[in-house]
Formats: sequence, C-alpha cells, structure tokens
Amino acid sequence: MGKSTLINRICQSSELVVQEKPGSTRDRKYMVADWRGRLFQLVDTGGLDLRSGEKLHQDVVRQATLAMEEADLILFLVDGKEGLLPSDLEVASALRKVTKLVFLVVNKIDNPEDHYSHMEFYSLGFGDPIAISALHGIGVGDLLDGVVKYLPVKEGELKVDLSIAIVGRPNVGKSSLLNRILGQERVIVSDLPGTTRDAIDTVVKMDDLMVQFVDTAGIRTKKSGYDDVDYYSVIRTYRSLERGQIALVVIDGSAEISRKDVTIGWEALKRGCSII
Repeated sequence: MGKSTLINRICQSSELVVQEKPGSTRDRKYMVADWRGRLFQLVDTGGLDLRSGEKLHQDVVRQATLAMEEADLILFLVDGKEGLLPSDLEVASALRKVTKLVFLVVNKIDNPEDHYSHMEFYSLGFGDPIAISALHGIGVGDLLDGVVKYLPVKEGELKVDLSIAIVGRPNVGKSSLLNRILGQERVIVSDLPGTTRDAIDTVVKMDDLMVQFVDTAGIRTKKSGYDDVDYYSVIRTYRSLERGQIALVVIDGSAEISRKDVTIGWEALKRGCSII
C-alpha cells in the first residue's frame, strides 16, 4: 500500500523499512512530523490481513487496533493501482466500528491529471477519497492540510532526557524485555526470529526523567540469511545506537556468549554508548 513510504514522505526521513514485499512493517512505529508549524505524531502499522489465522498476522492486527485506539484520527490507505480489493472492504467494515475520524487516502495515483482512478473507492463510504502519490509527493500537502484541521491543539513538546537502545541477536528476547519494562505489550513477541523489523521507539516517564527505549531489529550475519529488509533493519539499528546514550545489550543466557554478541557490544562502544 505504501504506508511506510507515506510516513517517510511526511516526516522527510527514511527511518522506516520500505520494500515492495508485504509485511515489512509489523509493529507500531511512532514518528514525529511537522506541518506548517503543527507538530503531531504518526503511527505506522503493519498491513491488516483480517482473515489470516496465523499468530503473527493476528499480532499485527492487535498492534494496529491498539494504535487506532490511541489515535485522534485514522488514515485508511488503499492502493489506487490495484483498485478496490476484497481486503479493502474487510478493513473498511472494521473501521466503521471505530469512533474516530477516518481519512480515505488512495495512494499510487502518480499522474496528477488522473481524476478518475480513485472514484471506485467512494463505495467504501468514507466520503471523498484523497488521491496522492506518496512516492512522488503528489497530493500529500493537501492531505496534511486536511489532517491538521482536525488535530487537537496540545501545548509543549516531548523532551527526551535519556535514550536507551535495546540491541542483540535475533530472538534473544529484546521485545519481551521491553514489554516487561513497560508493563504492556508495546511490540510483537514471537518465537520467529526477525519479528521486529524497524527500530521501535517508546518514551516513558521514570521518576523525573523522560526515557526513550528503542527496541531494535536483531542483528544477523549474512551467513545466517540476509535480505534487503534485514540489511536496512541493521542500518537503522546502528543509527539507533548513534542517537542513544546507553546500549542495553541482550544475550541468550541459555547459550554461550557468541562472537556476534561481542561484535554487537563493540559496535555500541564505537558509537559512544555506555553498555549494560
């Protein structure tokens, strides 16, 4: 659909993993955007497969549901090139049960003179579809103009006092540890290595400090299987270390310390992090 591409366009960054393969985003990913002096938070969620019985897909749906409950409004993104799909109807049916304002956004309308491709999406019942091209930036400004009109005005900005990056090999329990610290299911926990693809930021107040925890993708070697998504996930993990003060290096206590564990600790030291 291009959800991550749209958020990267709005935030003017390349923080999120962007790839044509469905499922590149799995957790909730929070990013801050600024449009005409208005600061607001965007939440990127995984693609919703409401019919799948697989646990991982069900976890993604649960994370998206939590994001919708937190949100002030919802951007319902559909694919203008693919046209109206049965899965769009299923998501639309679920969104009608949510008491939030929904913007219907038709992505991949790359020709600004194309005034017809998005018309079929009127049948979803969310008012006028907003045609955009996240890749080329077409229509994104008009979308944001509409969005900020409905955002509540909030005073002050969030100031982070301490940033802690949680790093380690795949499937050593980084997400489980973060959820335990937070006391809630913030990120998906699965026995499948590679469940976390992006660096997932969470800010919590601890005593008098605003502490940012960053759950990162597991760092794997090329020998253990390495695709484009893995490569960019590792790059984002290293960026998280560069902007953090502390690296919480998680290792598997049921196994011996590996050369990769040592390498990860060394990468954190090279980037100026204290290590726990």
